[in-house]
Amino acid sequence: MSSPDMLLDVLRAELRAAGITYKMLADRIAMSESSIKRMFGQKDMTLSRLAQICQAAGIAMEDVLRRAADARPQADTLTLVQENALVANPRLLLVAICCLGHWSLEQMVETYRLTEPECIGLLVELDRLGVIELKPLNRYTLRVSNAFRWLPDGPVQRFFRAHVVEDYFAGPFDGAGETLMCLPARLSHASAAELSEKIHQLAAELARMHRNDRRLPPRERDGFTLLVGFRSWEFSAFTALRR
Repeated sequence: MSSPDMLLDVLRAELRAAGITYKMLADRIAMSESSIKRMFGQKDMTLSRLAQICQAAGIAMEDVLRRAADARPQADTLTLVQENALVANPRLLLVAICCLGHWSLEQMVETYRLTEPECIGLLVELDRLGVIELKPLNRYTLRVSNAFRWLPDGPVQRFFRAHVVEDYFAGPFDGAGETLMCLPARLSHASAAELSEKIHQLAAELARMHRNDRRLPPRERDGFTLLVGFRSWEFSAFTALRR
């Protein structure tokens, strides 16, 4: 992603965080809403226009420039070496998953039987592996993108299948916001590819909500896990009954 693209993405995120819509912004700087949308869509904005928008929105232009400068391309997956290191130490995997959920050190220590020095040591190990970048005061930033996913059939997925899936499906799925569906269908390959793309869109939407809800107090958020699988498959017991 180029620097102008990153700059406008950061500005768009800041406007969203401030609750400012394109229409509201258009009214404040005396432009049409369509012109605002076109300016962001074409990623064409002068520095003077950037300053005007920041001033109208009450956003520090210096913060936008700094965030864009600090941003860097991030990986959508870890490497095989990184995932092997995580599954070799369940506590390291736990802290890695907490980091993916943007937990603070204090939240990890308060929630799990981890001492503060132990948790800091695990954060240091995640920094060494390149999963996070550890900052002063034990804060961190992720080195993976919002579209992050585990390697297909990689060490973490295999670990989850062996140790997590049964526990996950043991629940009744009857809580607020919970659902469980198993829907068989006969589809063409084109339809299957279309649905697979929609599943990726759903994952992106989950990432967006996760990112936006980080602004809420911890007491207003709960841990949810989306587990999605889609493949050509028949239950082996049913296959055994085929003629």
